[in-house]
Amino acid sequence: MPRRFRIAIGGIRHEANTFSPIRTGYGDFHIFRGRELLDEAVLGVDGADQVDCAPLFGASALPSGPVTREAYLQLKDELLAGLRDALPVDGVYLDLHGAMEVEGVGDGESDLIASVRAVVGTGPLISVSLDLHGNISPELVDGSDVLTALRTAPHRDGDETRSRALANLLRALGRGVRPAAALVKVPLLLPGEAAMTDVEPARSLYARLLEIERTPAIIDASLLVGCAWTDGPFTSASVIVVAEEDAELARRQAVSLARDVWEKRAEFSFGQETATIDGAIRAAMGSPAAPVYISDSGDNVTAGAAGDLPVAIGRLLVLGAQGALVAGLRDPESVRMCAAAGEGSDVDLAVGGKLDRAHGGPLPLRARVTGLIQDPGGRIGMATVQVRGVTVVLTVDRRLFLDRASIAASGVNPGDQRIVVVKQGYLFPDLADHAPRAIMALTPGASDLRIENLPYEHIRRPIYPLDGEFQWEP
Repeated sequence: MPRRFRIAIGGIRHEANTFSPIRTGYGDFHIFRGRELLDEAVLGVDGADQVDCAPLFGASALPSGPVTREAYLQLKDELLAGLRDALPVDGVYLDLHGAMEVEGVGDGESDLIASVRAVVGTGPLISVSLDLHGNISPELVDGSDVLTALRTAPHRDGDETRSRALANLLRALGRGVRPAAALVKVPLLLPGEAAMTDVEPARSLYARLLEIERTPAIIDASLLVGCAWTDGPFTSASVIVVAEEDAELARRQAVSLARDVWEKRAEFSFGQETATIDGAIRAAMGSPAAPVYISDSGDNVTAGAAGDLPVAIGRLLVLGAQGALVAGLRDPESVRMCAAAGEGSDVDLAVGGKLDRAHGGPLPLRARVTGLIQDPGGRIGMATVQVRGVTVVLTVDRRLFLDRASIAASGVNPGDQRIVVVKQGYLFPDLADHAPRAIMALTPGASDLRIENLPYEHIRRPIYPLDGEFQWEP
């Protein structure tokens, strides 16, 4: 009869944009406890019926600025307390991101792995799932046994990756092997939008992962693009290969893939149409296809930016755009003013520019309140206002408008618009799959895709392309 394994499951997920003016506190995390952690990605894994799961604690927050030290320590303490109560365990599965920066701590994942290892000791195996936009430290790899990362950008394989992380752990436990992981850091700095996985050269490079995994005794292979908006010493692309026990085999495979990535460094480019904000608006105004989605990429909420820069609104008005929707703009003060005025009222507002003062300021508008939308708790969470031909969705907090349903929840049907502006980089799948045309506007902000504009202080140099061409061997 197969042996049963006891596995502790938890994690803390956050992607930090160190150029963002926002700090991430404990209250910004969505907390998962107990059986909330045991979804189909875990329970549906082959062999899961032979596992005694010990769900610990999970936390996930919207990408934003660094996590405060106090918040991180509170989150970590709760996870470690659950882990101590769960002992003894054969293994630990942690769902992480890979780009969590903590004030006063630095790389959050490195600290967390070291703390978990200190609790469980050297015996149990630790498996980690990561976002492909993680910035990976040697300490994270040294402290773990099996690592795997997402393989799609835009992301479509979250559940698949979590399942693979647990399956890899069960494989190692079942065969009684101590996996050996090799990490190669590639001195390449890429905004995620320059490495969409369905566009070359990323498409071919990610296809190589499956080739590597067909090598006997290889457990997993990962290519991580990194997060260019986390200014830290481990910010760069990374290759990780995990072998069952043969460290030299893992190293050779990692070096080979890293060399391929480096050789293709000049081929990475934005995988869709790009323009200045004015160029994007003019192209959308003249486009026979509608709606045209414009990404306000410099103020990308999904990359940790503030989400409150009114640059696109101002340019839409100056250029006389009609049938345009901006979804959305964080401005709780303006939402309160709209709620006080009531639907159908005209109100003088100064929208946006209250968080990210480095890249803009408030935009004065006289607008008509066209809608007030309550959140489930009963508060007014969104207000829609119209200024000439432009409708703006104002929100009390930073919100994700990743699909048509979330935009329609504002009371405005995106399909009825000629132009829809969203605070993203590349469009997320539902919007990308239904956008007749998409243009990525190169706008200012904490997630500026023109990374040469960003004030890096802590990344390791030299790094391509900031320092031009140089010789490197993995």
